[in-house]
Amino acid sequence: MTTNNNDLAVRSYVPQYKALLPTVFTAKAAFSGAFAEMQVVDGISHTTKAFSVKTTATPVVIGTYDKSENSGGFGDGTGGSRFGKMTEIKYLDTDANYDHEWAIHEGLDRHTVNNDLNTAVLDRLNLQAQAQVRDLNRLNGKFLSNNAGSNETLADFSDSNIVKLFNTISKYYSNNEVSVAVKAYVNADLYNALVDLASNTTAKNSSVSIDDNGVVKYKGFYIEETTDSYFVAGDYAYFAPDDIAIPFMGIETARTKEADEFDGIKLQGAGKDGRFILDDNKKAVVKVTAPKG
Repeated sequence: MTTNNNDLAVRSYVPQYKALLPTVFTAKAAFSGAFAEMQVVDGISHTTKAFSVKTTATPVVIGTYDKSENSGGFGDGTGGSRFGKMTEIKYLDTDANYDHEWAIHEGLDRHTVNNDLNTAVLDRLNLQAQAQVRDLNRLNGKFLSNNAGSNETLADFSDSNIVKLFNTISKYYSNNEVSVAVKAYVNADLYNALVDLASNTTAKNSSVSIDDNGVVKYKGFYIEETTDSYFVAGDYAYFAPDDIAIPFMGIETARTKEADEFDGIKLQGAGKDGRFILDDNKKAVVKVTAPKG
């Protein structure tokens, strides 16, 4: 690739940015298990909608087979079915909408950048992708918080309260028949409290390491320490199975163009992002918060 653009005013970097963002997201994403692989598209065709999924709200009805002599056309029965009333199945298109916009606007002056322009552009796109992923981490944390099907409070980080919390959440998942593995994304204070729990002993086959300040699993939940700033203020933890939500991003533009105000180029970009979770899956997300007030 070269900075020579055959006298054209604009050079597009959309393909590079489209490939770069998912790579950075995979490497640096918080709550990475809860969110599936990022879906990235270029050339946004809708102002609000990213894609649609087929959903059905038709309830499941379990009836009984009618074996009476006057049913299903037998005997005096006319027109009815021994299978009972028929339920019609219908699907609806449910839209996954963008909920956040972003933009890039930077300048690289040939007299001051002190680097090859093309190299500098690629460096800036990489740094922009990293910054966007940090923003996505905060937005994804807010999304989990807003869509949690259950909210548990933790008054303090005492052993008794932590044990009670995990027992309550374990019971919640069991009663809601969530049979897949669940991860607990916890902030630093709760993570350290889990490591320091007195009940974590070798006699109970605990895998906690004080030397490494590490705990892999507790009460059946995989534990992942997560940066405090990615949680909504007042939230301590989010529990969720893997791949329960879909993150997506649409790139409208990522380009360079010659500047009029200085001897160099402008690096510009714009796009939108969002997240999607089925209503039925929200019950599988639990958040832990500090008591109100």
